[in-house]
Amino acid sequence: MKPLGFAVVGTSRRWVAGFTILLALMFCVSVAQAKEYEAEQQRIELLFPKVTEISEPEGEYQVRTLADGVGTIYGYAFQSINVTDMPAYSGKPINMQILLDPKGVIVDAYMLEHHEPIVLIGIPEQKVHDFNANYSGIHVDQRVVVGRSSDKSAVTVDAVTGATVTVMVINEIVMRAAHTVAVDLGLVEAGATARPKPALVREDVFQPTSWTELVGNGAIRRMHLTRGQVDDAFKGTEAEGVDVAAAEQRDETFIDLYATHLNPPTIGRNLLGERQYADLMANLKPGEHAFAVLANGEYSFKGSGYVRGGIFDRVQLRQFGDTISFRDLDFIRLSDVYAEGMPEFFEMAIFTAREQYRFDPGSPWNLELLVRRQVGPVESIFTSFEMPYVMPEEYIERVPLTAEELAAIEEANRPLWVNIWYQKSFQVGVILVALALLTVILFLQDKFTQHPNFLKRLRHGYLVFTVVFIGWYALGQLSVVNVLTFVHALVQDFRWELFLTDPVIFILWVFTAASILLWGRGVFCGWLCPFGALQELINEAARKLKIPQYDLPFGVHERLWAIKYIVLLVLFGISLESMMMAEKAAEIEPFKTAITLKFDRQWWFVAYAVFLLVINIFTRKVYCRYVCPLGAGLAITGRFRLFDWLKRRKECGNPCQICANECEVQAIHPDGHINHNECHYCLDCQMTYHNENKCPPLIQKNKRKKRDKKAPVGAELIPVVQVVEP
Repeated sequence: MKPLGFAVVGTSRRWVAGFTILLALMFCVSVAQAKEYEAEQQRIELLFPKVTEISEPEGEYQVRTLADGVGTIYGYAFQSINVTDMPAYSGKPINMQILLDPKGVIVDAYMLEHHEPIVLIGIPEQKVHDFNANYSGIHVDQRVVVGRSSDKSAVTVDAVTGATVTVMVINEIVMRAAHTVAVDLGLVEAGATARPKPALVREDVFQPTSWTELVGNGAIRRMHLTRGQVDDAFKGTEAEGVDVAAAEQRDETFIDLYATHLNPPTIGRNLLGERQYADLMANLKPGEHAFAVLANGEYSFKGSGYVRGGIFDRVQLRQFGDTISFRDLDFIRLSDVYAEGMPEFFEMAIFTAREQYRFDPGSPWNLELLVRRQVGPVESIFTSFEMPYVMPEEYIERVPLTAEELAAIEEANRPLWVNIWYQKSFQVGVILVALALLTVILFLQDKFTQHPNFLKRLRHGYLVFTVVFIGWYALGQLSVVNVLTFVHALVQDFRWELFLTDPVIFILWVFTAASILLWGRGVFCGWLCPFGALQELINEAARKLKIPQYDLPFGVHERLWAIKYIVLLVLFGISLESMMMAEKAAEIEPFKTAITLKFDRQWWFVAYAVFLLVINIFTRKVYCRYVCPLGAGLAITGRFRLFDWLKRRKECGNPCQICANECEVQAIHPDGHINHNECHYCLDCQMTYHNENKCPPLIQKNKRKKRDKKAPVGAELIPVVQVVEP
């Protein structure tokens, strides 16, 4: 038992050590946050040089308002992580800082944080930043597609080679987050991205109709505001209490406003008369639309502040989130009206929406009336009142969508992972055919192994396909990172979308899982691993060139198997603390260097991969046998293998050692049994098993058959009897 003094000193030391560690962790967190904030600040200063005031994060999505000293708003800044937590290829979300201008246009999309293994150590991060620069100038209502698209209206951007899934997820994050925040801020309307094909006004439809009938069928809409309603709209603002109506005046009319779309003949001709309507239509260019606004009351929708060359600041239209403002050239004074039963109006006007607004007469729109109240010498507060309008169906013609347009709409509505599968349909199709062929080989292995020359040529061709197509072209190299991601997803938040975003990897994993249950881990390691196939082909070439081959003594070889399991456990332990660190430590796999990036990276990674391939020239698959953590993980799950397809004889191992000596990966023990945890399923031992001229037990068996075979029975002679004629 320690003395009390020593116990106190020991406790104090532990407290000091713990406090020091806590301070260090707090310092690291603060440094990381400072770096992140510094990156945010630099982008804002670079792209909004006039901004002098940045608000604190506000609202559900933690949006910062970017303004100057006099209150002019230049834009908004927010982080995508506060809007969507969509996982990327790593299983973790990518955090982007997105800058919007007041019109809903993306000014900047900058990557603040990610956990993507291909970008952490592999593809230069600058390539992803260059990709993100494509979003500058894109409106949140536009559709952005990575790669090809059947939607001609979509903005297409090229993917980053080797990181296609990552940038497709970035695209989904940026556009989804930007649109969500823009809708929340009122910059665009919800659903504004679903812009249909514009309807056509039916110029051949006309019938005499009174004012009452036009109002009754919705062709003319009305908005009646009392002074009390307007006062209530300013409650809670600085303008509350300004120009408030007395209690007895609250029900008095503030404005009684009507609006209609004049292009349909039944509306325009009845309201304006034949001649005035014909003149108006003659002056409209294709794609332009005219609207009549009529009102009574104390409030003027035209406003007294309107000047020549200016904009009408009290009335505007909004459709699909776009604001249609009117200038002096868009205004026509209206004095003569002819609709039967029409009341008299104090103020009337015709406004024109020009072609650039792409106004759709068949879609709903709103007339917005803006009411302003003065709260200072130069400061005012606005509030708006909206009057919805929908054109009666009998006045318009819906243009049917073409097959191409229907396909574009279907594509736009598909989930991200489905679009990725469509874009990679060629790779998916070829790999499915290749896996079907491999399945046939495995199920009919007894037939194929009876023709060793054909099977060897077939296998070598398949290995070339695995390296070139699955590996270098389709980037279908499985990794231990996939295993760690899957394990963490099971424990934390499993979502199928995470694994479906890379169809090639998903298909290979599904097939590998099924093959492990049926045949063991060897099918993947021996047939479908691009780096393993590359090693085997190089070693085969070395053998053809008569380069000496070396094998370790079986006792040493058997103990070296443990290394890959230790590597797997270390990586798993690191992943529990930090998945990012585990992804970096997983560089013990040369897959990314040799396959995904085709040796195009820093020299030390290339040197490591080349070193493993050089060793493989003299001893087949050294990395696969002793180091590969992925192989270790597959071997552990291989314990659940259901069948034994590889045949053995009782003489295998004692006395016959041919298969054990010929096994290139030394997966056959001296006692003759096959270690399925180490077998790469090359089927060489099965070719020997069926070879009547090579397998000693089979040769002896055939000799015994010949020796035990009975000699054929000799022919029995029939005696000849001479017959003498009488």
